[in-house]
Amino acid sequence: MIDHEVVDLSRLQFAATALYHFIFVPLTLGLSWLLVVMEAAYVMSGKEIYRDMTRFWGKLYGINFALGVTTGLTMEFQFGTNWAYYSHYVGDIFGAPLAIEGLMAFFLESTMVGLFFFGWQRLSKVQHLTVTTLMALGTNLSAVLILIANGWMQDPVGAQFNPVTMRMELTDFYALVFNPVAQAKFVHTVSAGYTTGAIFVLGISSWYLLRRQHVEFARRSFRIAAAFGLAGALSAIVLGDESGYSVSESQKSKLAAIEAMWETEPAPASFNLIASINEEAQKNDWAIQIPYALGLIATRSTTEQLPGIRDIRKKNRDRITNGIIAVQALEQMRKNPADDKARALFEYHQGDMGYGLLVKRYTTDVSKATPEMIDKAAHDSVPKVAPLFWSFRIMVVLGFGMALLFGLSLWASIRNSFEQKRWLLHWAVWFIPAPWIAAQAGWIVAEVGRQPWTVFGMLPTHLSASSVSAASLWGSIAGFIGFYTLLLIAEMYLMFKYARTGPTILEPLQQGA
Repeated sequence: MIDHEVVDLSRLQFAATALYHFIFVPLTLGLSWLLVVMEAAYVMSGKEIYRDMTRFWGKLYGINFALGVTTGLTMEFQFGTNWAYYSHYVGDIFGAPLAIEGLMAFFLESTMVGLFFFGWQRLSKVQHLTVTTLMALGTNLSAVLILIANGWMQDPVGAQFNPVTMRMELTDFYALVFNPVAQAKFVHTVSAGYTTGAIFVLGISSWYLLRRQHVEFARRSFRIAAAFGLAGALSAIVLGDESGYSVSESQKSKLAAIEAMWETEPAPASFNLIASINEEAQKNDWAIQIPYALGLIATRSTTEQLPGIRDIRKKNRDRITNGIIAVQALEQMRKNPADDKARALFEYHQGDMGYGLLVKRYTTDVSKATPEMIDKAAHDSVPKVAPLFWSFRIMVVLGFGMALLFGLSLWASIRNSFEQKRWLLHWAVWFIPAPWIAAQAGWIVAEVGRQPWTVFGMLPTHLSASSVSAASLWGSIAGFIGFYTLLLIAEMYLMFKYARTGPTILEPLQQGA
């Protein structure tokens, strides 16, 4: 029987390390291109202040990059230590983009980081700008390859199950790379990263202006961050809509849970702005709705109907029943490879095999699954509603709040009045944590929304974990959280220290030069 404590602890450990790692990733993505913009301004204008801006924000980028690498390395090892069957089952597919990321994107990025910091006196202006640009490209290339792997988990295209090897095999690398879900996730995620970097620069620059420190440095940083941030925030919103559209195509259960849509509504469906969710009764006790909004956003039509949670579970119950037939046929084929009847049954029901495996949460022998077990598996086939519903709304509200902040900041920059608007500067300072909260909420929407699957529709989470003890997992969880917390404290200490010091930290470097 499956040890559900081991599965839950494995999920908790990966979630904890992923959430810690994702504290560092968005800032790395955003600051990398801001450095390109600042250094390009230096190369084109020849003004030393832009060089100082590049070096100062680059120092904060370097601190964040180092800690991001440290927290990210352990995550890949967990696929082997905590998720051994998952690695065995889909490793040939999932491992391909991760291997390319490590061998190409990460080495490009890390090499350029070294040249960025140590090449100021050894490279020409244009050469150093090229290094900075390649560093940013490497950072974003890492993101796209990792999100290709993650996107395949959300929508497993270009692969086929081999009943002989009992593993998934890659059949179309092009489909894997250009998976619409992966591409939508990439552009939305990197746009969120650009927003994070811009908020970081905008907030610290505002703090300098409020204290009348490093004024000219802060003015120019503020202006660049406002323009860059508005583009990033609007892109995140628009491309988030595209990501939602891809979810409506490939993961209808996730979309229904995000919107707490229990019943199928006539098209176009209403959008639940806020609601009191009653998961036990499978209904909302009350809801404030925007008529037609969900249908128009999610389907981009007035006639396409979105299924509610009850109908999805009903349909999935039928798929589970068919999937049980596929699992039984596969087991018979393994006993007798020449059994043509079993092979024909398997091929006919193969598309539902993953749903049949959901029953293994309750019985090791799917042929003994009772109607009650099938009902439980069908109920499990839709993720928990409340975490997704509220996480999505937190992300959206903060996203629009940041877009408004950037818009007002850019307008004030154009009118050269932002220094007099202390309320705007205070808003920018207090909003520094906002992109991180939104990013963590978005991660919950993406990953909790995939449950109960590791690979959507193919491999249930409860079958993916390694055969390890709960005690060892408790120990590793405590170790990871403790170590990562120390790293986070170190990051915060260094960031606060150098942010308070400001660009004056460059003076010893300039004197040494």
